[in-house]
Amino acid sequence: MTTPWADPACPRDDRVEALLAEMTLEEKLAQLGSAWPGVERVSGNVAPMQDVFASHTDFDQASKDGLGHLTRPFGTKPVEPHEGARHLASLQRELMDNTRLGIPALAHEECLTGFTTHHASVFPTPLAWAAAFNPELVERMARAIGTSMRRVGVHQGLSPVLDVVRDYRWGRVEETLGEDPYLVATTGTAYVRGLEGAGVIATLKHFAGYSASKAARNHAPVSMGPREFADVILPPFETAIREGGARSVMNSYADVDGVPAGADPSLLTQLLREDWGFGGTVVSDYWSIAFLRTMHRIAATDGEAGARALTAGIDVELPDTLCYGEPLAQLVRAGTVSEGLVDRAVRRVLRQKAELGLLDADFAPETTGEDPIDLDPPAHRAIARELAEQSIVLLDNRDGLLPLAADTPSIALIGPCADDANAFFGCYSFPNHVLPHHPGHDNGIEARTLLDALATELPRTLIAYEQGCPVKDVDRSGIDAAVDAARQADVCIAVVGDRAALFGLGTSGEGCDAEDLSLPGVQDELVEALLATGTPLVLLVVSGRPYALGPYADRAAAVVQAFFPGEEGGPALAGVLSGRINPSGKLPVQVPRTAGGQPGTYLHAPLGGNTQGVSNLDPTPAYPFGHGRSYTTFAYDGFEMSAGEIATDGEVEISCLVRNTGDLPGSEVVQLYTADPVAQLPRPVTQLTGFTRVLLAPGEERRVTFRLHADRLAYTGPELRRIVEPGAITVRLGTSSADIRLTGTVHLTGPIRQVGHARVLHTPTYVS
Repeated sequence: MTTPWADPACPRDDRVEALLAEMTLEEKLAQLGSAWPGVERVSGNVAPMQDVFASHTDFDQASKDGLGHLTRPFGTKPVEPHEGARHLASLQRELMDNTRLGIPALAHEECLTGFTTHHASVFPTPLAWAAAFNPELVERMARAIGTSMRRVGVHQGLSPVLDVVRDYRWGRVEETLGEDPYLVATTGTAYVRGLEGAGVIATLKHFAGYSASKAARNHAPVSMGPREFADVILPPFETAIREGGARSVMNSYADVDGVPAGADPSLLTQLLREDWGFGGTVVSDYWSIAFLRTMHRIAATDGEAGARALTAGIDVELPDTLCYGEPLAQLVRAGTVSEGLVDRAVRRVLRQKAELGLLDADFAPETTGEDPIDLDPPAHRAIARELAEQSIVLLDNRDGLLPLAADTPSIALIGPCADDANAFFGCYSFPNHVLPHHPGHDNGIEARTLLDALATELPRTLIAYEQGCPVKDVDRSGIDAAVDAARQADVCIAVVGDRAALFGLGTSGEGCDAEDLSLPGVQDELVEALLATGTPLVLLVVSGRPYALGPYADRAAAVVQAFFPGEEGGPALAGVLSGRINPSGKLPVQVPRTAGGQPGTYLHAPLGGNTQGVSNLDPTPAYPFGHGRSYTTFAYDGFEMSAGEIATDGEVEISCLVRNTGDLPGSEVVQLYTADPVAQLPRPVTQLTGFTRVLLAPGEERRVTFRLHADRLAYTGPELRRIVEPGAITVRLGTSSADIRLTGTVHLTGPIRQVGHARVLHTPTYVS
């Protein structure tokens, strides 16, 4: 006879309550814990302080009462996909056969630039997704990622990162979707829809404020007022929950104004659940509950740390069970911690297991037999290629050198990123994240270097390659050879930038924070030496953050920016250089002018951009937010507004004609910005409020219409309530935040209106 909780015909919540009633305290706490089988065999860290906290407990002992999560069964070491699926299935069968209740675990994996496992597609990094300004394409990518994960038995992905960039020196800028909360929200929500649509739980991280740490140092405190927190940091999370259907949230390591997120009930319970109505699970970032004791020092024991986190609203401890096991059980038995708090979290975990079919009597772990599994099929590579191509940003083409002529006699291809395919991968790609700890394995996927791809793209051109210098190390020994090659060539392409890695082993990625925004190592010296040759220079930056390019903006013949474009990055970059691909990416972060005069994002109040003699430092960027050129040209005309006046709860349609005035087909990202010139509090001088990508043939013209609701103009007012207030709003249409082609004014009338969680979060766009 099937027990009620194993009967899929029963209502979900009835099943959960029936199972909860059967559980001992130890079995309940087991559902709130996790285990990381095989982590003891990893030499080196793939998570912060892994060497300190990683548990070497035998799996049978760790799971004797059941288990909530299995940590990274594919992402810990290189494994063939079908072998990994069989191993995961065997772990699930152990849980089902050797525990009293036989409940399988949720298996989770990283999936930021694709399923983080051997032989899986490596897509562009999130900063590149944002540069494409194409949420629909990002959704397709995420669905492809989720499809691969589900095929081998993985249920939850630890993505996307919805932290809004506040300081470019932070190592994890590459993992973000840029510096504008609306761009982050729309692109991140698209990723969530794709992953959830494939049946994989999306995990929003890092909730909240992590990216605004002091001096951009990883795990540093955050000093931020409640208005900035509410208006800049929180909207992407709110949108991804409400419009994307995200079913999990991961807490931030940081503290905000002295309160660690992992012990903040006002954030994890009141705001997230009571105000926003979130019904999923909150999972801890790896060892963040133990960090309440060791790093934040707000708990004396592991049990106390567990109690603080559980009370605040963290449901599951990842990646191992250090604080939610016996240390917390002792406090519950002593009456110090209510068992009701345990039950609250267990209900949330069991609901998700019921939704995933893990509680069904006929559940069987996914097995694949001996057949090979293709985790990098042609369809996935096609998405990776399209996204890479759309993400590349042509910053400048001052001398019209690009695209390169097919009969260019000779090119000097110089730089540490020119002949290294791994230079195109982010820090959470399997080749850069895990394989460095397992020498002797190849990447498991095909990825061409720029040198190889450019030779194919321009077969009649003689290409001389020199590294010049390493990415990170101070080694000038190769600069002279690079200079000689440049002098003898018709064109020089300098390919500089980052190498993604973890915890200081690279120049970009988790724990790879920057002191300033100079190019790493001696790459600036290399660029200066190449410029001094007089050979026309194309500066190509492949990086995880923007670097200070002001010294080169008026001296390089052309400047191209790519944010870790993934496995198809080589051919995509070669295609842009040759003209086979017309570049259409736009900057999701500004490119600074000087290495120390920044950081400062475009989203600032009037004082943030003041250059009228009050400071000797000019905060103007070298290239502004939203900037990106094309090999064709676009004209804006025919500005229209459906009304000049709307109520504070009304909406207005804003439109214009966009025409391709050049000789090549091209895509333009039409951007809508708004400004509130006079408000109760200082407002940003300009802020992205809508955008859309439009493909136009030469001479073709389309009308782009934005439907702007007054809710999209709300901000956190003097009484810390989000309001829409009457007054004049400036609307701007253009090709970047600084290149505005058309402007108008809409007047909001009526009373000040308070808005909440039900407000309009999106600006619909129509192209006709």
